[in-house]
Amino acid sequence: MQVQKPRQIAYRVLARHKRSGAFVDWLLDAELENCDLSSADRHLVQELVYGCVRWRAMLDWLIEKKAPGRQRSGVNTVLQLGLYQMFWLSRIPDHAAVNETVQLARDCGLGSHAGFVNAVLRAYARERESTINLLETLKTRDPALGWSHPSWLVDRWIKRLGRQNAIALLEWNNKPARTFARVNTLKTDAAALVELWKKEGVEASPCSFDWAPDGTVFELLSHPPLAGLDSFAKGFFYIQDPSTLLAVRMLAPQPGENVADVCAAPGGKTTYIGQLMNNAGHLAAFDPAHDRLARLRANCERLGVKCSIAEAPTPGQQFDRVLADVPCSNTGVLRRRVELRWRIQPGDFAKFQDAQLKLLLSASELVRPGGVLIYSTCSLEPEENRAVTELFMTRARRFALIEDRRLTPFADGVDGAYVAKFACDSTPAVSED
Repeated sequence: MQVQKPRQIAYRVLARHKRSGAFVDWLLDAELENCDLSSADRHLVQELVYGCVRWRAMLDWLIEKKAPGRQRSGVNTVLQLGLYQMFWLSRIPDHAAVNETVQLARDCGLGSHAGFVNAVLRAYARERESTINLLETLKTRDPALGWSHPSWLVDRWIKRLGRQNAIALLEWNNKPARTFARVNTLKTDAAALVELWKKEGVEASPCSFDWAPDGTVFELLSHPPLAGLDSFAKGFFYIQDPSTLLAVRMLAPQPGENVADVCAAPGGKTTYIGQLMNNAGHLAAFDPAHDRLARLRANCERLGVKCSIAEAPTPGQQFDRVLADVPCSNTGVLRRRVELRWRIQPGDFAKFQDAQLKLLLSASELVRPGGVLIYSTCSLEPEENRAVTELFMTRARRFALIEDRRLTPFADGVDGAYVAKFACDSTPAVSED
C-alpha cells in the first residue's frame, strides 16, 4: 500500500469534490480506506477536508483579497488548505503551514505556482493579528461571511430566530460534532458497558436529557476507531445524536404491541424501538430505498433487534404505533453534514413539504383505530415541521394532534429535530364509496 501524506490526501479529496460534485463524505471514506495512516494523520485529513468545506466562503474571501481572480481550481484548493492550517488550526505554526503548503503545490503538479502560493501565505503570516481581528469582526458585521454560510439562509434564520439565536446556530454548525452512544439494553447495561469501554480505551461521560432516561446516552470523549471495538461488534451500543431519541420516546412503544417504522434506514430509531419493546411484540421496518435495506438489516442483526424488514408494507397492514421519520432538508444537522449548507436551495423547503405530507398521509393509513402516529424530521424549518402537521390535520380528520416539540441546537445542545404526535380516532373509518 502506497504511503501518502495527509495533506496530499486532503487535496485529492477536495479537488475531486470540486470537479465531480460528489459528496465529500463518500470521497473521504474511499480515500481513507485505501491509505495506511496513523490515527493522528487520519484525524488531520478529516480535519482539513471538513474544515475547508465548512469554511469555504471565508477561505475564498481571504484568497480573493490577495489574489483577485488569479487562481485556477487546483491552486485555490492548495491555498484553502494553507490558510485553514494558519488561521483555524492553532497547533500548526505559520512557518510549518507555509512550507508544507508550498511543498503540497509541488507534490500535486502545481510547482509553477509554488512561488505564488508562498507569497500569498507569507503575506498573511505577516498580517496574522490584523487578519484574526478581521475574521472576528466579520462574524458580527457580516454573519453569513463570518460564519461561512449562504447569505439567504442566514437572513432567513435571523428573521425567524432573532439575531442572537441565529448567530448561536451558525457557531454551532461550525464546531466539530460530538459523538454520542446509546446503550443497547437488549445486550448489556450502562454499568457493564462503561467498564468494558475502560478496558478498550474509551473515555465516556453520561448525559442527561429529559427525553432520555439516565444511563441511556453517553458522550464519547476519546476512543480508538469504533468499528474495531469488541463492544461495537457485539452490538452493545449504537452511535446516534440524542435528538433522534425524542421521536421514539414520544412514540412510546410497549412490549407486545404491533409497531412500524416506515422510513427506517439506517436503523437508529428502529433499533431503539426494539429496545424499548424488549423484543416482545411485532416490529416492522420499511424503507423505500432498496439500497439502504442492507445497512438496516446489518444494524438490527448487530444490536439483536427482532424486526421484519421490507421496502413497503403489504396492503391492509395496520399497527398500534407508526413512526414516520421522513426525509427533509436536514438543516438541524448541518454540523454533521458539513457540505449541505452549500447544496441546499431556497426552494427546497416547499419541495420537501410536498413529499413529507404524502409520506405522512401514507403512514396514517397504517395506523389502527385508537393508535398513535409520529411525524419527525431533523429540520429547523417551519415549512417542514408545523406547517406539515397543520396540512395533515386538514386532510386526515381521524387524527388529532396530541403534542409537538422542537429541539434546537442553541437551546437544547443537540441536533435540531421536530416531533409531532397524533392520536387516531378509535372509531373505524367509514368508506365514502
